[in-house]
Amino acid sequence: MVNCCGLVTVKNEPVPLKSIAVEVSVQGHVATVSSTLQYENQEQSPLEAIFVFPLPGEAAVCRFSAKIGQTEVVAEVQEKQKAQEQYDDALSSGQQAFLLEESDESPDVFKLSVGSLPPGEKASVSLDYVTELAVQADDGLRLCLPAVLNPRYQPQGSDSGSGGSAQVSSVPAGSVPYSLSLSAHVSSPHPISRVESNCPLDPLNYLNTEKTQATVSLAAGHQFDRDVELLLYYQDTHQPTAIVEAAQASAKPGSLMGDPVVMLSLYPEFPKDVMSSMTSHGEFLFVVDRSGSMECPMHLGSGSLDRISSARETLLLLLKSLPMGCYFNIIGFGSSYESFFPKSVEYSQKTMDEALQKVKEMRADLGGTEILQPLKHIYSQPCLPDQPRQLFLFTDGEVGNTKEVLDLVKTNAGSHRCFSFGIGEGASTALISGVAKQARGHAQFITGQDRMQPKVMQSLRFALQPAVVDISVKWNVPKEVSVTLLSPPIRVVFQGQRALLYAQLTGESSGDTEGSVTVKYSLAKQPVENQLSFSLKPAEDTGMAVHRLGARTLIQSLEVEEREQDGEKEGAKEKVIELSVQSGVSSAFTAFIAVHKGDGEALQGQLLRRHVPTPNFDSPAPTSKPVRDPLLQLISLQKASGSWVLEAALAEVLVKTEEEVSKPKPAQVDQEVWATVLALVWLYGFKMEAQEEWQFLAMKAVSWIQAQKVASVSECVQAGNTLLGCQVQKDTLGL
Repeated sequence: MVNCCGLVTVKNEPVPLKSIAVEVSVQGHVATVSSTLQYENQEQSPLEAIFVFPLPGEAAVCRFSAKIGQTEVVAEVQEKQKAQEQYDDALSSGQQAFLLEESDESPDVFKLSVGSLPPGEKASVSLDYVTELAVQADDGLRLCLPAVLNPRYQPQGSDSGSGGSAQVSSVPAGSVPYSLSLSAHVSSPHPISRVESNCPLDPLNYLNTEKTQATVSLAAGHQFDRDVELLLYYQDTHQPTAIVEAAQASAKPGSLMGDPVVMLSLYPEFPKDVMSSMTSHGEFLFVVDRSGSMECPMHLGSGSLDRISSARETLLLLLKSLPMGCYFNIIGFGSSYESFFPKSVEYSQKTMDEALQKVKEMRADLGGTEILQPLKHIYSQPCLPDQPRQLFLFTDGEVGNTKEVLDLVKTNAGSHRCFSFGIGEGASTALISGVAKQARGHAQFITGQDRMQPKVMQSLRFALQPAVVDISVKWNVPKEVSVTLLSPPIRVVFQGQRALLYAQLTGESSGDTEGSVTVKYSLAKQPVENQLSFSLKPAEDTGMAVHRLGARTLIQSLEVEEREQDGEKEGAKEKVIELSVQSGVSSAFTAFIAVHKGDGEALQGQLLRRHVPTPNFDSPAPTSKPVRDPLLQLISLQKASGSWVLEAALAEVLVKTEEEVSKPKPAQVDQEVWATVLALVWLYGFKMEAQEEWQFLAMKAVSWIQAQKVASVSECVQAGNTLLGCQVQKDTLGL
C-alpha cells in the first residue's frame, strides 16, 4: 500500500496543479523555504481536495495560507483534536476550510485538506518551512526540494482507510503539466565561494564586496524529472560560527519568540594525520533484524532488492573491510535471536569464511521485532581488553518497548558505541536516533532509493576513526543576560559531521552588547579550543529560521520525553502545544487550521476527490536473471588479509581469460601481489563512484602489498594499467 501524493477525486483524475513557486532564504547552515502551489477545479462539481506531500525529515512547517478566488485565509496552529473538529464543522456548514497535519504514519508526510473548491475556481496554497542544511562529504551544504514526491510504503495491515491513502498516479517525466520557479537568497558569516546544482542555474549574483550575501535562481523550464538540489560552499567552512537572530517584535519578551536566539555551528576539521590513524582494534557486533518485514523490497521501484538481501550484501562489505586483529560476531533477531558464534571471535581468513557462509544462508524468518533480549545477551558478555565494543544495529521496524531499550543502552553506554540503521519508511525514529544518541554513536536512515552500503560504510569509518569528544560549550554574557539551551548537549562529533546548538538569550544589558562562547573538545587526545564573539543586538528582519529551528529542537526533545513517559507525567505534551502555538512550528499534537467564512450556503452537488500526477521514474524494466554486480564479486574474492589470489573468478570480473591475466605479470613478482595490484587498478579505474563502499578494503590491500616489501611496484601498476586499459597513478593507489 502506498500513501498518495497530490490532490484526489473519486474518479482518480488529476486536479490540474498549475504552478509551483519557491523562494529560499539561507542563513549560514539553515534555511527557510517558502512555496506557493496554484490549482484549478475544472469539474462541474465542487471538490474536496487533499494534497499530501513528503517533507525533508529535518523540516518544520511554520506558515500556511490559502487563497480561493480573491479571499486569503491565514492558518493558525491549534491543538490537533480542536483543529479537526473546527474543520469538520466548517465544511458541513458550507464554508471553505484548510487543514494541515503531520500524518500519524510518518512525521515527514503532511496532509493538506484544501476543503471545498467550487467549479471553475482557482486556489493557491502557500507554505513555509524551515530546515537545517545537510553537510556533504566535500563540505558543501545541501538543500533538496521535496519536488519529486516519492510514494510512501505503508506496511500491510496498517489502517489504510485514512483520507491520505490512495494510489499514486504517475506520468512520463517531461510531460508534467505544471511549472516550477525557484530563487534563493544566501547569507553567511563567511564568504560564499560558489553555489552548484544538479539543475541548470542562472549565474550567482553577489550583493556585497565581502561576498557574504548572494542571490541565485533556477533556470526556466524545469522538467520535474529529478530532485532539485542546491549545494552551497562557504570559505573557512570548518570555523565555528555564531548567528544571533533578533526577537519577533510582536512576541512578549521572556518567551522563546520574544527573545533573541543564538545558533552555534560546530563543524570540526580532522587533520590528515588523525584520519590516517585507523584503529586495528575493536569488537564489532553486527545486530541484524530478521523479522518477516525484512522480506519487503527496499523501495517501490522496479528491480529493488528486498531488505534482507541488501543487508546480506552490506554484511559482505563489512566483513571484508574489518581490520586484521579485531574481534567480531553477527547476531540475527526477530521474536528470538541467534548468534553466528557463541562469543566474539578473532577476525581471520577462517572465521571470515565461516561468517560469510552463514550470511549467505541468512533469511527473514524470525517472526516479530524483539530487540531487548539480544541486547541483554550482548551486554552480559564481558568486554575484551583493548578492543572497544562497537555495535551496529540494523532494523526496519518499531518496538513496543522503545523506552526500555533506550534505558538499557543508556545503562551500558560507557562500555560501547552504537551505530544504528533504520531501513525503510516504517523504522522508528525514536528508537534508531535514541540508541545512537545514548551510546555516542551515529544514526542513519535508509529510505526511498537510498542504497544501504555507502551509509553503512560511512558509519564504519566513524567507528574506526577517532571522534571529537569531551565537548564543552561555555557562554560568556553580561550578568543581566541569561542563556537557556534549547538543544540537548552535544556528546560526540564524527569526521564530516556538523552539530548545531540553539540557545535563547533572555534579558538586556545596558552597557555591554557583546557576548562570546568558548568551545572546547579533544580530538585524538589533543585539546582544541575556539572562542567566538557575537552581538547581543542582532540585525532586525533576518527572518525567523533560527528561532523556529530552536523551537523545533526543543519540541522534538519534549515529544520523545512525552512518548517515554507514555503520558504518565503531565507537562511535556502541554509544553509542546504551548511552544508549537507560539512559534508556529507544527508538532505531533497540533495542526494548522484555516477557515474561510463564505456566505455559508450548504454545498450543492456531490464532493469529488482528485489526484495530482507525480513524475514517474520507474518505467518497468524488462525482467531478467539478476546479474551479479562485478564489484560485489570482486569484493567477495578478497582474502581477510587484504590480498587477492590469481584465479579464474578474478579474471572473470576483469573480463579477461586466466591466461590473459597471468601473462603480463612482471617476472620477479609474486602471483598474489600481481592479483592484488590488478584488483586495486580495476577499483580505481572503473569504480570510483562507489569508492565510499570499498575504501577500507582497498586500504587493507595497500597495507598488505607494503608488508610484502615488493621492489617493483611501479612496474606492476604500469603492467596492470596496460592490461586493463586504465591510467591509474601509483600515488593514487596509496602505494
